[in-house]
Amino acid sequence: MTAPHRHAGNAPADDGAGSRPHDGPRTAHTGAGARPRTGPDGGPRGRENGRERERRIPFPTVDEISRHCLTDDEPETVHVEIHLPSRPEPARLRAAFAEAMSRHPRVLVRQAPAHWWRPRYEWVLTDGPDTDPVAYPGGTLEEARRRALTDCPPLDTSPPFRAEVVEHPPGWVLLLTINHTALDGPSCLRVVATAAELYGGADNAPAPPPVRAAAPAPPGGQRPGRTGSPWARPARVAADTRHPGGPDGSGNGMLIADLPVPARPPREPGEPAAWTVNDQLLVATWLTLVRWNHAHRAPQRPVRITMPVDDRPRTAEMPLGNGTRLVEVTFGPLERTLHGPLTADGPPDPAAVARMLRATAAHTRALKSAERPQLGFSGDLLTAPVLPVGLRAAGIRALRRAAGPWASSTLLSNIGRVPYPLDFGDAGRAQAVWFSAPARMPRGLSVTTVSTGGRLQLALRWSRARLDDEAGARLGALFTESLTATSWHPPEPEHPTTSGHPTASGHLPESRRPAASGRPGTSERPDGTGRSDASEQPDAHEQPHAREQPDAPGRPGTSEQTSASAGPDAPAEPSTPTPPDTHRKPAPADAPDAPDPTDAPEAADATDAPITPGTPITPVTPGTDPDQGPTAHQERPRRAPQRGDGRLPDEPTKEERA
Repeated sequence: MTAPHRHAGNAPADDGAGSRPHDGPRTAHTGAGARPRTGPDGGPRGRENGRERERRIPFPTVDEISRHCLTDDEPETVHVEIHLPSRPEPARLRAAFAEAMSRHPRVLVRQAPAHWWRPRYEWVLTDGPDTDPVAYPGGTLEEARRRALTDCPPLDTSPPFRAEVVEHPPGWVLLLTINHTALDGPSCLRVVATAAELYGGADNAPAPPPVRAAAPAPPGGQRPGRTGSPWARPARVAADTRHPGGPDGSGNGMLIADLPVPARPPREPGEPAAWTVNDQLLVATWLTLVRWNHAHRAPQRPVRITMPVDDRPRTAEMPLGNGTRLVEVTFGPLERTLHGPLTADGPPDPAAVARMLRATAAHTRALKSAERPQLGFSGDLLTAPVLPVGLRAAGIRALRRAAGPWASSTLLSNIGRVPYPLDFGDAGRAQAVWFSAPARMPRGLSVTTVSTGGRLQLALRWSRARLDDEAGARLGALFTESLTATSWHPPEPEHPTTSGHPTASGHLPESRRPAASGRPGTSERPDGTGRSDASEQPDAHEQPHAREQPDAPGRPGTSEQTSASAGPDAPAEPSTPTPPDTHRKPAPADAPDAPDPTDAPEAADATDAPITPGTPITPVTPGTDPDQGPTAHQERPRRAPQRGDGRLPDEPTKEERA
């Protein structure tokens, strides 16, 4: 990410080839690509016998409202910069642009003289450019960017854009500045693609748009609507200005960044994507605003994002002008629910971000599928030629000031993937492309993105009445973090283990997790104790570390649980079932036999006696006759006095038994 650029004055320069800066007198050029404005009789072109025969078209709705709201302190410019490996040759580039404009005559327009009593503003279609739009002004890219934000091409000169070529090591940059009242960025990019094809001879036909599976239609044919109250004032990016305004107290700041495209979850063939990159950009913009405002202790308000939607084809027959329609994306009650988890310290909660992405994707699919005028029905109503254009202009400006507090929070313009190669032959193919949209108040912020070469080029533009350049750089860094938070990460695979040791999470693998009682049909409780599937009541022998209660004498089928312990304070070991005769080392063959506890006059309970390492344990298998001796965990009765021959008092002799 580059540092913010402070835009100051202009530095006129000339490349020695007849070009001149565009802030001087607007005189007709007669160099390559320019056509004289006079006819064969020496009079103005377009007049015959004193009568005008100019081709005129009325201003469309978007153009007229933009024309009504123009101000000198916030120029309505769109900036496009195309990075090339080498320097385009000036004469060939001018000739290519002149031919490209003749193939797209809609860009050769200038505003007709306006009078307040006329019903409409009108564009005059000219036969050629009034001035040569291509220039090699010299200087740096920083200076060219400043001019793009401060010096708007005039509307009374055709064409309403200029193209400057400046050096920016290790390559060169073709930077275009467009008057947004007449053209939008995609229209001018279409002209540049044609000029690139004419300059280098390479095919610059647009790539076919990606085939996407149709999204499910809204249930019951519902139309998308607002997800929040239209009377709620939307959030604004919290002001952060140490030195408000530019050198003249106005203007825009801009930050340029090159980012990776955020990853998305994979999808099955024929299935719609869970969400698009555009949805990720919307959620990233929302995250940026709410986290920025939370850090600046601004009141919590709903975020509304204005998003242009462009359905025009990108072929040579593309309609030029301002052809996008604006939709407003809101986030509804979900943003209130997730505001806390997503504005907390640290990275945003991935689960909450995924919820926002799914809800935003469903909402934007419905908005894009709905047919509506470019600026809504209210825009068509305001520009209806019922009143003179001068009266309509005064009314629209007053309405804009009154409705300013309810304007959307920001503008997000995602141009998407550049469909043209933009191959200029020996000057090379475009390596990166940036766009930036105006950031006029009361919004004061615009986010513009475009994708080239598998990367995402971001232009963040702000009004200096709201942010200074240092604050704009911090806001750009926050946007980068928010966009990273929307990136999909595959779940970590669970590696099966063959040992009985706990995994990294502290739990045994499912395949090695023993049943609590050693029997099938049991499962683990959250607290680690066993639970029978048939009953919710715990059983004493189903708890892996609980001491076994002694069975009643004579009970068959008893098995010994061998859980060795070094003492009462030793940590408990996992109760992995092991054969009783193998979990301890047997005594060496030459070692003396351990004394039998049954030989002691008062033998202690086997469960109470500590088991020291090396002590042999004789297992008792299920089905052992209890009369052959008690199990290790059964309480032994006291021995009765024996006779001299070793028999008990009531024990019969061998003869008696026979």
